[in-house]
Amino acid sequence: MKKYITSIASAIILTSCATQKNDVSMAKVEPEKYADFTLNTDASQLSENDQKMLPYLFEVAKIMDELFWYEAYGKKEALLNYLKGDKEKFAVINYGPWDRLNNDAPFIKGIGAKPAGANFYPTTMTKEEFEAANLKDGKSLYTFVRRDMNGNLYTIPYHEMFPKEIERAAKLMEKAAQFAETKDFKTYLLKRAQALRTDDYYESDLAWMNMKDNHLDFIVGPIETYEDQLFGYKASHEAYILVKDQEWSKKLEKYAQFLPELQANLPVANEYKAEKPGSDADLNAYDVIYYAGHSNAGSKTIAINLPNDERVQLEKGTRRLQLKNAMRAKFDKILKPISELLIDPKQRKNVTFDAFFANTMFHEVAHGLGIKNTINGKGSVRQSLKEHASALEEGKADILGLYMVNQLVNKNELEGDIKDYMTTFMAGIFRSVRFGASSAHGVANMIRFNYFKEKKAFTQNADGTYTLNYENLKTAMNDLSKEILTLQGNGDYNGVAALVEKYGKIPSGLQTDLDRLNQKGIPVDINFIQGLNVYKK
Repeated sequence: MKKYITSIASAIILTSCATQKNDVSMAKVEPEKYADFTLNTDASQLSENDQKMLPYLFEVAKIMDELFWYEAYGKKEALLNYLKGDKEKFAVINYGPWDRLNNDAPFIKGIGAKPAGANFYPTTMTKEEFEAANLKDGKSLYTFVRRDMNGNLYTIPYHEMFPKEIERAAKLMEKAAQFAETKDFKTYLLKRAQALRTDDYYESDLAWMNMKDNHLDFIVGPIETYEDQLFGYKASHEAYILVKDQEWSKKLEKYAQFLPELQANLPVANEYKAEKPGSDADLNAYDVIYYAGHSNAGSKTIAINLPNDERVQLEKGTRRLQLKNAMRAKFDKILKPISELLIDPKQRKNVTFDAFFANTMFHEVAHGLGIKNTINGKGSVRQSLKEHASALEEGKADILGLYMVNQLVNKNELEGDIKDYMTTFMAGIFRSVRFGASSAHGVANMIRFNYFKEKKAFTQNADGTYTLNYENLKTAMNDLSKEILTLQGNGDYNGVAALVEKYGKIPSGLQTDLDRLNQKGIPVDINFIQGLNVYKK
């Protein structure tokens, strides 16, 4: 890393935050929001070569973790050396001094509001200044924006900002590739190592799509753009180490074949579903044994849909990875207790793990449906909707995932009662809305709760529990699907902003319910106990 840049940027972010301290309220230090859970798997299914590869992958993941600290906050050591006990633990969970599950409120005195652009941009930069600068590669996923000595904006590619770290990670991946037991896995590791060096991920994304038979999987690099809440342009470094569950994956194979039919049947005008999802998509289940960087910050993902590159999605599709052990942890420790407090006793039996698994899986599948490029020449949906793109995309995936479940149950291609899926989906809203307004998933769930309430998809009883009206929920599901797909296809930034303004806030009644969950000590998310020494059962 270029230390002089790091030092200057860290000083700027710390100073800038401190000057804003009167503009924000302090959050509590609450590590108990997170239930500890050990990430492990049945290591006997891994070969000797897999076992030899793992130490290299863990080291690469740790490097991604350090890079994300810089992207999210600045200089990690300057913060953690200052903290002790619960404050230090909470800062590690949040990758900085802001509570990600409380709208990024600071929990350390002297620290102000989190910059919307995190550490990707100068904290003194305005949106208007950025747009006026018209920087080469300014909207690239893989550049930082900085000021020169004269105060002018310029960009630095990631691989130039982190030269030593990137080179070390790439060499470790090349060493790991020596132990790959399939040609496709070896090819991916080598191409991904080179991609880290160049910030050109297209070929490595294609190589990752070609992997089918390897037990180990490794997702690494700058991937998701949620951390950039200024524009949603900049990708954050992260990593996952995964072990494929062969038995569960076999059960999921058949669903990929329905994607073209499901796309064609979406409840929206034809021009908003004209793109065809790639035919090489697949669904698999995994035990995850390590999260690093963005994926480990605050609320933890329990399923993955990648690559994000629209070119790869249209050419090859995406891979959907269900993280079964992490999913089970959230169901047992969070979703089930929530349902016992907030769902009508007569409908609680309809909250099941199988429905939770399917809803989560089809959420990821639904990311591949709809449209990636606007129908009116505004470019990609992501760039047109800017900082609102992520929240709307998550909202689309949630509601279209339920739509797909309903379609497949009606076709007798998915077992179970649709009431199970819908009731579990509603309980899932209460779980995810607790992530807050700083989370794309949190905003998406706020929108959906308020939209469902307006459409009378549920009623609240005198005892505070919720009863679902399944027919009204189906109508709301179709209407919201159409609205979101239309906004995306039109690249309607103002329309999305209006949707977020109208529906993206927690009403007082719901806040009372969320407070009840907190009073009962129901955790909001998971904190992983993980590492090379703990992954074996």
